[in-house]
Amino acid sequence: MAIDDRTPDQSPDDENFAALLERSLLDAVPLKPGEKVEATVLQVGGEWVFLDVGQKGEGVLDVKEVLDAEGQPAVTAGSRLTVYFLGRSADELRFTTRIGGRSGAGTAHLEEAARNGIPVEGRIEKEVKGGYEVRLPGGVRAFCPFSQLGRSRQEAGESLLGQSVPFRITQFGEQGRNIVVSRRELLEAERRQQREALRETLKEGAVVRGTVTALRDFGAFVDIGGVEGLLPVSEIAWGRVDKVEEVLQVGQVLEVAVKSCDWEKERFSFSLRDLLADPWQKVGTLYREGTTLTGTVARLAQFGAFVTLDEGIDGLLPIGKLGGGKRLRHPQEVLQVGQQLLVTIEGIDKNQRRIALGLAGEGPRDEGPTSYAAPSGAMGTLGDLLKKKLDQGKKR
Repeated sequence: MAIDDRTPDQSPDDENFAALLERSLLDAVPLKPGEKVEATVLQVGGEWVFLDVGQKGEGVLDVKEVLDAEGQPAVTAGSRLTVYFLGRSADELRFTTRIGGRSGAGTAHLEEAARNGIPVEGRIEKEVKGGYEVRLPGGVRAFCPFSQLGRSRQEAGESLLGQSVPFRITQFGEQGRNIVVSRRELLEAERRQQREALRETLKEGAVVRGTVTALRDFGAFVDIGGVEGLLPVSEIAWGRVDKVEEVLQVGQVLEVAVKSCDWEKERFSFSLRDLLADPWQKVGTLYREGTTLTGTVARLAQFGAFVTLDEGIDGLLPIGKLGGGKRLRHPQEVLQVGQQLLVTIEGIDKNQRRIALGLAGEGPRDEGPTSYAAPSGAMGTLGDLLKKKLDQGKKR
């Protein structure tokens, strides 16, 4: 017969919980110095904050690191903290938040931070030859090379002067008289974490927020935090975009749709256009066959002129309809880009997104409420322009 070794006041549920807790602590992965941990505050004492970090042993944090401006603890039991593991003493686990601020850090703390990769808080004082002078906790001076202040040149510069930001000590020499720090290493580590998180959530069609990092003739590069991708010029708007810089600017925050996502080749593309209303929804209702309206010549080709009726809606005016009885070699003989003229919609192919146009006045016109009048000061009909050019030719 099995012997029940429970105490009189211990229930089976208590025993099961204790066993599960003990097993979870035994299965916990040992911490490495400098490792970041999410901890729960168990108790706040006069000198130490006691933490639950999911390990066998008590986690402790110097209470000075969590004091507010009035010298009172800014955390209570149940609060969550991000801490860094310093080391183990018997069953006691020592932790720290970022070394800096009110932690009272000196060169000994900084050396420990350098050895274990723990971030330190530093104030960027001034630009010096090759980089920046940084003031660390305790008034200790350090040097940050230009290349180590940000992930790119755009992230570094005068905008950070006077600010306090986290650094990693990459070199600690001469008992603290020669310290080199890097902000870039922390940024890249954070970016790797963001990237791994995105692997689980980033899918085609997802809508994400990003920042424009660079502009090119073929589009713009957008950083969504952990991943940078291309926003092609064709995906910026429904209408034609001739110059990207006229629509977007570096530093601009956008919401874009994920167009493609290739983790193996590390190629990502986005679309701004997919989040905008499709102008072709108006074709067939506001724009229909027989409608006469004013359009703007967008571009010229050997076979005719493309005329913009609305943003994202272009129609083709064939060269055969431009001569007024005279054969033309190229539409540029009678038209120029930016010219306004009256056209009539003669055909619509919604599947191919194509609109065939003719000159107004050469066919039946729709004078109903959807017809458009030429704006004040606009050019006359193309027939008048052709007649003028022909008359000039006869005089020669």
